[in-house]
Amino acid sequence: MQPQLARGRFLTVGEVAGMLRVSTMTVYRLISGGELPAARIGKSYRIREEDVDKYLADRYTQAG
Repeated sequence: MQPQLARGRFLTVGEVAGMLRVSTMTVYRLISGGELPAARIGKSYRIREEDVDKYLADRYTQAG
């Protein structure tokens, strides 16, 4: 019996860019720089929603 993998929602580069309020090119730079894990499906990338949340949580700082 194989363990079940948690199924998360996969987002497109455009959806991630909208969530982060940055350009799609910035998301591509994060992927190529290894800061944001992504899976290549055909010619496009898909990013797990939980990886976006983790990316944001790791960079969160408390102001003043």
